[in-house]
This record gives sequence, C-alpha cells and structure tokens, in this order.
Amino acid sequence: MISPHPLGERLPGVYADDEFGQQFSQGLDTAFAPLLTVLDCLPAYFDPMLAPMDFVDWLGRWVGAELDGDETQDVRRAAVASAGLLHRSRGTPRGLRMAIRLMFGVEPEISESGGAIWSAGPLGPFPGDPSPWLHVTLRVPDPAAIDQQRLDAVVAGARPAHIPYTVEVLGPDSPASADTERN
Repeated sequence: MISPHPLGERLPGVYADDEFGQQFSQGLDTAFAPLLTVLDCLPAYFDPMLAPMDFVDWLGRWVGAELDGDETQDVRRAAVASAGLLHRSRGTPRGLRMAIRLMFGVEPEISESGGAIWSAGPLGPFPGDPSPWLHVTLRVPDPAAIDQQRLDAVVAGARPAHIPYTVEVLGPDSPASADTERN
C-alpha cells in the first residue's frame, strides 16, 4: 500500500539513501496514514451534513441534540446542525415551531394564553388570560402515523418550563379539541 503522505520523503538527507530508515518509515506510513487522512478531512467531520453517521450521533450528544435514536439519517443530521439555534430559541413560539417542524416535517398550530404581568397603560387591564396555557395542534394526513408520545416529549422540551400544555394530532379537516393538560 502506498501512503498518501510518505514519511521517507520527509526524512533528513542523511537517511534518504538509508535502506533501513526508508523501510522503517514505510512501516510508520501504514500506522500514520489513516490518522493524517482524518486530520486532512477534519472540517468535514464537524459538518453534520458530511460527517459519517456514527460521528453525527456522537456530535449530536456533544451539542445536546434531542434525539431518541429512531429518526432517519436526514432528521438526525438536521437536528445536529440546528441544535445551537434550537437551544437559543428554547421556550419561545419560534423555537417550539422549529423543533416540531424538524421532528415531524409539519408546521404546527400553536395557541397560547398570551398572558402578561404588566399593562400597556397605568391601571389598565392585563393582556391575555390570567393563567398561562399552551396548546399545540398538528394537522397531518394520517394522524395514526404520528407518535403522540414523541410529540408530547418535543413540546415538553421546547416550551417555557412553567406553562402547562396540551397537544393533539388531527386530520387535515378535523375541528380542534383540547387534549388533557400536562405539566
């Protein structure tokens, strides 16, 4: 096997004509060639769209991508690539929408209490409902194909921690109805 980075060519001139030195360096070439190849390709390992899947899974644990292990390769790669953005927007409607869209490929319907503890004017009414709530509806062609527990886990992880929530999965033309509350 010919090494892409032969060490014998890099030896000082004294060893260039030494047969033992050249053979010894060829033995090292076999050991070092994979390492040097990995170092040459190192930036690609940290790009989740290019890295080998076993490295993507390790990288996902490293960046805190919330995966349960049975997602497709494309979803796992996308989750690792967007983990930083998802962590930055956790607890916001945008972050919740992104997390659901990433895992299920569907745009969710999100409704919330809109409550606040301040008023726009002195002694004015507070906007929204006095008690917080969050409701997520996922409309898909086949509701039975969606893992309700996985949806529940995604919403629980991406919502504001203090807000009780409900989730439901409906067909495209079904009317919305509230599910049971979870804390």
